[in-house]
Amino acid sequence: MNILLTGAAGYIGSHVARLLQQSGHEVFGADDLSTGFATRFDGKIEHVDLASADAVEALKAVFLANQIEAVVHLAARKQVGESVQKPEWYYLQNIGGLANLLTAMRETRVQKLLFSSSAAVYGMPEAQIITEDIHCQPINPYGETKLIGEWMVADAGKAWGLNHVSLRYFNVAGAGWEDLADTAVANLIPIAFAAIRAGEPVRVFGDDYPTDDGSCVRDYIHVLDLAEAHKSALEYLDQANREHSVFNVGTGTGASVFEVLAAIKEQTGVDFEVSIEPRRAGDPPKLCADVNRIQSTLNWQAENDLESIVASAWLAK
Repeated sequence: MNILLTGAAGYIGSHVARLLQQSGHEVFGADDLSTGFATRFDGKIEHVDLASADAVEALKAVFLANQIEAVVHLAARKQVGESVQKPEWYYLQNIGGLANLLTAMRETRVQKLLFSSSAAVYGMPEAQIITEDIHCQPINPYGETKLIGEWMVADAGKAWGLNHVSLRYFNVAGAGWEDLADTAVANLIPIAFAAIRAGEPVRVFGDDYPTDDGSCVRDYIHVLDLAEAHKSALEYLDQANREHSVFNVGTGTGASVFEVLAAIKEQTGVDFEVSIEPRRAGDPPKLCADVNRIQSTLNWQAENDLESIVASAWLAK
């Protein structure tokens, strides 16, 4: 299959691209290279800002020149704090970029789209194990843009027959290959690594949550397992009858902050200090995915545990 992958030079995108290429797909990239690295993608990348005025025509040219059959849309701004500070820019980038992409797809009759969504669409649900049917109430502009993105692709399905699947990622970490590290110091594991390498304490925000050890619990999914989920979802898009269009991607098992830090100490051999600080506003005690739908529908499940995630992330460059 000829596939256009937006965000192909990013951390997740480079993993998805490499796995799809190894599976026999022809993958073409599109990226504005604001945070990604072109060297991570084996192939030609169309340098394009999806939210720009000329994006529709640029994408149409790529679709037609390469006989694109499906799009995997990963490109997005994704820093929660930044989205709170610059909400209008996040809407312009994430919603405007998707609108341009859908316009180009409609005008060139590209009918398959795999959309990168997020567990951020759920906000702070009362349930600790989250099914796809829970009412979504995002609590920041980033999560709002992802939920609106899901609505947009669903509306395109009703309006002009777009075949679509949205994958709601939980906490992505690790590395499938040593040259594909997560270089953004924005999530717990890379933040902890950065502190360790700087000889500084690792900061823990809150140790008084109603969890077994008092720290927040999250569902950590290995980036290579996530890439496999994209491969399975693309195969699902080829089916004539699709019961579901939204899937959680996680393990179904949570790990606390302290459990992650213990795994880091074990896998790295470094005995670092921990600094306990006040809770951050908006951090729910526990968020874990219910993965029954993706397991039963796509025949997919995560294969890597927390130790594998940490070990692979530590070795990656």
